[in-house]
Amino acid sequence: MSAIAGNLQAVLVRIADACRHSGRPPDSVRLLAVSKTWPLDCVLAAATAGQRAFGENYVQEGTAKAVATRDRDLEWHFIGPLQSNKTRTVAEHFAWVHSIDRLKIAERLAAQRPAELPPLQVCVQVNVSGEASKSGCRPDEATALCRAVAALPHLRLRGLMAIPEPSDDVAAQRAPFRHLRELAEEMRAAGLAIDTLSMGMSHDLEAAVAEGATIVRIGTAIFGERQAQTP
Repeated sequence: MSAIAGNLQAVLVRIADACRHSGRPPDSVRLLAVSKTWPLDCVLAAATAGQRAFGENYVQEGTAKAVATRDRDLEWHFIGPLQSNKTRTVAEHFAWVHSIDRLKIAERLAAQRPAELPPLQVCVQVNVSGEASKSGCRPDEATALCRAVAALPHLRLRGLMAIPEPSDDVAAQRAPFRHLRELAEEMRAAGLAIDTLSMGMSHDLEAAVAEGATIVRIGTAIFGERQAQTP
């Protein structure tokens, strides 16, 4: 077994344990392997071990990997900040976008999604920690943005995404995840059909699962410490 395959199995065990402790079915949480900065052979090692969904932060790098693996049944998620001039490439090559934080980006993705492809699955990113350095709309703007995104053609609004401020304290980890879950519950009560909470990473996946995560985005625990960033 390769190191990546062993790491992947260990993460799946962590997710299953977290689900059990939270009284949730193990299949209620999907693992998104964050492969940004890692070479294609690392993606292929994880794919060979059974991983299907991969997350990328950089458009050029992620697109190259998506193109190179067209003959495999992999699902590519864009999870990084997205600039207007790069929406077409993402609309053409990715199945999901987790990081919509303004309507302009969603409108461009909707207009540029090829008609022969299924609707692009999208999440609205919410800045639940209020950090100036983080992308995401303000929590009080999220419902209006979600309503506008849900009305666009060629997109399917799935839910919300967040990258909270890191913490080693479990209670501090859970608080922003709880905020995102409660926001999603308010949206569902208001009639928005959303089913996804994309939250939780290598250091806090247990807290995220406890608060209702349906997708956890795991990189370091699978692939190791990050390589140098790709432009």
